[in-house]
Amino acid sequence: MQKKWWKEAVVYQVYWRSFYDTNGDGYGDLQGVIEKLDYIANLGVDVIWLNPCYGSPDVDNGYDISDYYGVMEKAGDLDTLERLINEVHQRDMKIIMDLVVNHTSDQHPWFLESASSKDNPKRDWYIWKDPKDGVVPNNWRSYFTPSVWEFDDQTGQYYMHSFAVEQPDLNWESPEVRHAIYDMMHFWLKKGIDGFRMDVINLLAKIEGFPDADDPYDISYLGNNPGIHEYLQEMNEKVLSHYDVMTVGEIPFVTPEDGLLYVGEDRNELNTLFHFEVADNMPTWDMLRYKEIQERWYEGLKGKGWNSQFLNNHDHTRQVTRYGNDQQYRKQSAKLLATLLHTLPGMPYIYQGEEIGMTGVRFSSIDDYQDIAMKNKYKEEVEKGRDPEEVFESLLLLSRDNSRTPVQWNDSHNAGFTTGTPWMKVNPNYKEINVKEALQNRNSIYYYYKKLIQLRKENEVIVYGDFVDHSKNDENLAVIKNW
Repeated sequence: MQKKWWKEAVVYQVYWRSFYDTNGDGYGDLQGVIEKLDYIANLGVDVIWLNPCYGSPDVDNGYDISDYYGVMEKAGDLDTLERLINEVHQRDMKIIMDLVVNHTSDQHPWFLESASSKDNPKRDWYIWKDPKDGVVPNNWRSYFTPSVWEFDDQTGQYYMHSFAVEQPDLNWESPEVRHAIYDMMHFWLKKGIDGFRMDVINLLAKIEGFPDADDPYDISYLGNNPGIHEYLQEMNEKVLSHYDVMTVGEIPFVTPEDGLLYVGEDRNELNTLFHFEVADNMPTWDMLRYKEIQERWYEGLKGKGWNSQFLNNHDHTRQVTRYGNDQQYRKQSAKLLATLLHTLPGMPYIYQGEEIGMTGVRFSSIDDYQDIAMKNKYKEEVEKGRDPEEVFESLLLLSRDNSRTPVQWNDSHNAGFTTGTPWMKVNPNYKEINVKEALQNRNSIYYYYKKLIQLRKENEVIVYGDFVDHSKNDENLAVIKNW
């Protein structure tokens, strides 16, 4: 196993729109990230992962990109982003950005051209299909809607969208598409960024022929299809191999055997991955299942590839609420989960606010939520005739808004996040849970994280050591590294 700087890194995720607002418009911004960099650096982390801030209509919080080379007005401008990159480097940290290339916004100039006519040169930059028997081309479901297909009246065909209707999928079979993406990647790497977190990167290749799925609700057919590894190997050859960067792929629907095909050190694809056997497949805490997952992935990647460790992010409910006890034992739960993650094999990720034990939120009405996936699912289920209150309750725990409430900086109005009206309501518990309180208390969760990160830096065995579970079949004991 080769030693690499990114294997030894601890990553801090910045979901900038909820981080810190400097202009009072209610949205966090890139200047806010700059102003809080010393806070992040003081924690001891090595890498900042910045969620998408490209030009976007912002239907799906920046994951619907209309300009890969620009910065959305809410976030700031290109000059501010360049300054952020430099300021991060001046503090001896690195910065990676989201790479969102399975789809674009329907407002991207590429799609506007593609949709303009069947014979437009960019028509095959996206996936267009004729109706089948007068209806949709197949029975596939998207992540956000009951069908991946949306009909276009102007040209009489359907386009594919794995997510929102406003997020049409790119056609990666087109060499022109691939090389346009590679040019964009070079642009940002030459700006000085240190790598990419690759959004749903295993969805790029589609099943040949687009046949109906046996079970349309099991949407694993959207990912890991033939051709995906050829695309990623080409991406590595054309772009990634020319830089000393970190790449982490968001890769749902994979086993360790599948994962190794993406991150094997002899594969020339990606460095590491997020799999979702915990986050998506373990709704509440199950110690035996968690330990089994950890052991299986360790054995599957041992000496060949690198894993990532996380329990929450911008898409998954805060770990102390989902997997701990945020009412009676919030601090203890937060410290326990942190200890677990930072001593397991692979790279630990900290999601903003996790280091002070921020919790999930419970708003009173579906109208208070912004999560497009939650709102679409609510609408779909209510239209089936289900009781609205029952549907609402069933969606609360796993709503993405649980992790997207603004960072709680202090106990002042709006938790010190903004002087305006926040884009999303602040969690009401900000009076008790906030950065100011954490920094004043030497026994706080924040300082515990700082010690854990330092321990990892001082003890290489935590990064590269062997891993053995000495507590199999014990529901109360966590796994232990064999040092």
